[in-house]
Amino acid sequence: MSGAPAPRLRLQDVSKRFGGHRAVDAVTLDLEPGEFFCLLGPSGCGKSTLLRMIAGFEAPTAGRICLGEQDLTGLPPHRRPVNMMFQSYALFPHMSVAANIGYGLKGLGRDAATTRVADLLRLVRLDGFGGRRPDTLSGGQRQRVALARALAREPKVLLLDEPLGALDRGLREETQGELRSVQRRLGTAFVVVTHDPEEAMMLADRIGVMEAGRLVQVGPPAELYRRPASRFVAGLLGDVNLIAGTLGPEGPDGVRAVKTAYGTVHGTVGAPLADDAAVVVAVRPEDIVLGGLEGLPVVVADATFLGDRLRRTLRMPDGTTLRSSGRPGDAVPPIGSDTRAGFAAGAAVILPA
Repeated sequence: MSGAPAPRLRLQDVSKRFGGHRAVDAVTLDLEPGEFFCLLGPSGCGKSTLLRMIAGFEAPTAGRICLGEQDLTGLPPHRRPVNMMFQSYALFPHMSVAANIGYGLKGLGRDAATTRVADLLRLVRLDGFGGRRPDTLSGGQRQRVALARALAREPKVLLLDEPLGALDRGLREETQGELRSVQRRLGTAFVVVTHDPEEAMMLADRIGVMEAGRLVQVGPPAELYRRPASRFVAGLLGDVNLIAGTLGPEGPDGVRAVKTAYGTVHGTVGAPLADDAAVVVAVRPEDIVLGGLEGLPVVVADATFLGDRLRRTLRMPDGTTLRSSGRPGDAVPPIGSDTRAGFAAGAAVILPA
């Protein structure tokens, strides 16, 4: 296999309408050669429709899809240098594993096809499984056969629609690592659709978050987790506390004060906001520190041991709850005790309410 890097995939104002419904709304995106990119969002947000347009199974209502200098927009799927792997895997039950992988290699010549299949079996760690039937394999093994078949013709971009959705949690986590390992060894650009934030953060070089057909934020996993652009992104990428207040003046280093009903907290803004605007302060549970003289007044309502972490539920005077997490060995104020919940300004993002 050549392992040649893919040219850049570019989407320019790509939209798709189904009657009066706009499933995908003016998406513009550049994917780098060899990048592992995840489209993340809830069901019905348009991510699978966007993937199908890249594959050629759906025609855009507007916009262009290009791979390097090649315009793919009007090309049928079989003429595009991309391939798609579906959640169902769609393996032929009456064929061997080797025959499934080599199904699309008929024009390559018997010896070359046999060599390619053997290479792919080694790549997905299924040496010696070529003569088996798909129904004798585990779910994870069938997933790897489907991946090898999708890679057989060396696509410039591989598209994967919920590729691990059929696997149970333990097997899914194991297979995530294998999928990432294969992608790194090949250097082929992967575009994966998922609704699982943990899966996206584990796999992706960059994540594109979709909401109601629009691409609302794109960036590396850590950036989206720490600097979400909206309440939607903040909540999608993990547990988050949202503290309502009114935006105060700017202080040093871009830190802004937020006046809440029970005191002033500080954070940083991701986009310009006017003084006195209604805002929420987004802060992750692991960034909340209990005790001290500063912070918001809370009562420790509950503490739950979760193995690798301790989750605390805190209640503010108006009944609003906050969540704080720490290590199991951390000191925990007794349930029912009064304390203060504080956090560093750099750990908090101020977002429009």
